[in-house]
Amino acid sequence: MNIWLVMLLGGLITFAIRFSLIYLFGKFKVPETMQKALHYVPAAVLSAIIFPELFLHDGVLDLSLGNIRLLAGLIAILVAWFSKNTLLTIVAGILALFLLQFLF
Repeated sequence: MNIWLVMLLGGLITFAIRFSLIYLFGKFKVPETMQKALHYVPAAVLSAIIFPELFLHDGVLDLSLGNIRLLAGLIAILVAWFSKNTLLTIVAGILALFLLQFLF
């Protein structure tokens, strides 16, 4: 029962935080500079999540060809560059990682 209570309360708290921000942005005029800054938040957060996974191996910077995550990431970047298709990029990156793991 405790786990369900924790999950329910966690969901309600998350909803309340997100709803309050949406509600407040609807009530107040957001400055132009803040709107421009918020435009870059998703890319910054995604980069902060992905880059350590691509470039760090056991906590050490690894830019070698033996870093299969970096190679799979480069393949995904090339697919994204040419296709401009998010789903195809994700699938290509995952397949490249699995294939490289199988080969190495």
